[in-house]
Amino acid sequence: RCVLKELESLGKALYGAKLIAQRFQVRNCSHHKDPVSGSACLLSMIEEGNPHHFFIATQDQDLANKVKKKAGVPLLFIIQNTMVLDKPSPKSLAFVQKLQTNQLVPEHQKQNIVQLKEKEGLVKQGEKRRKRKRAGGPNPLSCLKKKKKKTEEGQEPSAEKKKRRKRKRNRVKAETMQSVQKNEEE
Repeated sequence: RCVLKELESLGKALYGAKLIAQRFQVRNCSHHKDPVSGSACLLSMIEEGNPHHFFIATQDQDLANKVKKKAGVPLLFIIQNTMVLDKPSPKSLAFVQKLQTNQLVPEHQKQNIVQLKEKEGLVKQGEKRRKRKRAGGPNPLSCLKKKKKKTEEGQEPSAEKKKRRKRKRNRVKAETMQSVQKNEEE
């Protein structure tokens, strides 16, 4: 509401921005009776860790710098008619890192948990091992004997086949090729 009040007070210069802001859902803020500036109102809404998971879209550098100091508040800019989501601030990255390290259970606590489970009898004693998949044999279809071609009666299979002579390929040595090329050039 404070942002809309501020846009109304600035007059016709920001009438288009006011129309765009009115399209979005209006959130009730704590300064309903005595409105403050739009940036102060937005900062007060994200004060306690951004419980409603708001995104802040602004072109105001002062507001953007203040938002970057808060952890877990995404920041949007408009650059050449394109909305751009700013990269997470160092404060947000540090907050996420802290959460991840707190979620990890230290090694000595894991050992204590295992010991307590053993005392209470909660540990399963003969856990089933996973059956390992072993290499299979060859494909049974590939092991079948090859079928012989049927020949016509009265002909011998050796008569059908003609002996073929293997041709030997003569290779020319590199030295002779060079000498032939020199002779052609002269």
